[in-house]
Amino acid sequence: MTPNPQIVKSIEKLDYRVTVGDVAAQAGLELNFAQQGLLALASEAGGHLQVAESGDVVYLFPKNFRSILRNKYWQLRWQQTWEKIWRVLFYLIRISFGVILIASILLMLVAIIAIFIAINSSNDEREGGSNRSYGGGGFFIPRFWIGDIFWLFDPGYNHRRLQRRRETRGNYQMNFLEAVYSFLFGDGNPNADLEEYRWQAIGAVIRRHKGAVVGEQIAPYVDETDQYEDYMLPVLSRFNGYPEVSPQGEIIYYFPELQVMANHRQANTISPASYLQEKLWRFSQADSSQITMAVGLGAVNIILAFVLGSLLRDGTIAAQLGGIVAFVASIHWLLLVYGILFLFIPLVRYFWIQGRNPKIVERNQARSTRAIALKQPDSSLRNKIVYASQFAQQKVIGDRDITYTTEEELLDQNLKNSDQIDREWQQRLESGS
Repeated sequence: MTPNPQIVKSIEKLDYRVTVGDVAAQAGLELNFAQQGLLALASEAGGHLQVAESGDVVYLFPKNFRSILRNKYWQLRWQQTWEKIWRVLFYLIRISFGVILIASILLMLVAIIAIFIAINSSNDEREGGSNRSYGGGGFFIPRFWIGDIFWLFDPGYNHRRLQRRRETRGNYQMNFLEAVYSFLFGDGNPNADLEEYRWQAIGAVIRRHKGAVVGEQIAPYVDETDQYEDYMLPVLSRFNGYPEVSPQGEIIYYFPELQVMANHRQANTISPASYLQEKLWRFSQADSSQITMAVGLGAVNIILAFVLGSLLRDGTIAAQLGGIVAFVASIHWLLLVYGILFLFIPLVRYFWIQGRNPKIVERNQARSTRAIALKQPDSSLRNKIVYASQFAQQKVIGDRDITYTTEEELLDQNLKNSDQIDREWQQRLESGS
């Protein structure tokens, strides 16, 4: 079984000595899943179990356990290699859309120029060469466009002042080819890790309140609430919690396994915001000048495709000229469709975002309202919180609490425990005398 990366990261963040509750709260994982993952990881990475007198178990891992796993699992080695390869491949995919757009414009420009030159030469021959000088006509317009296209590769890109401002803020500025991809498809889901963060935040809240909470303390991190607090059922299932009814008939929730930790520092390893806030979708992280240029080039691509189509109505001209003109003529409709989709896809995506963001704002406002109500509790909520505090506790398993560990032979541990008991009795006798 390949190790779970969330468990591996949690162990490293928690200084390699953890309980099941530590990992479940840190990573937001289901308790049973975290326990199975820790057992498998301890077996494969040379970890050790430390059992306290209370029966609680602490997992101790060597600090090089990631290297041990890497040497054991070819999947991990391949995953790391593939991640490096994929970063390069994905970058090439991203810039390919801009390269195709520019190549499309260049190909059609060259084909149009070639056709114009051929037409003009034919007219000159018919008119006896009296009009061979065609430098002052409209035939030089395509050359202007060619010159404009090549300056796009200038690293300055006519935004040097904007670039300096962004660099002072420490933000990464994408180049134009990356901006084309961002214009087309955006920059990914801004809330891709929302569920992972949600459960991490809920686990941190439970830890902060020493394993006993009321529903109102979890409500700012869920999407919807209800009168009967059904939204707490997934939380109870995930962290092995138990409901408890107060004398006033109100429900509180406590989580015994999240009350056990390997050291005090692990109680506050995550400091979540007062409520779960979803990020709004952005159309693109490219700056406005890059987006304007992308739109302009997309429009130029469509215009050139229509101009070329009108010139190619007579099918004989492409056959006569051959070469690049014949090649562009063969893919003319493909270039036209690409130009139309280049502007159509972002347009659809823009309206989709406009419909999605108001719903995100509404959910954020609802969670914010619950967080404000929690900071200003009424008497009923205060009584619930006070009752929940009766179940709150923190149990820290230190080295002195360990009665058995797989780091040592059982006989050595028994001798060590016997010596420790003898010393404690000796100290008591001496203090009593």
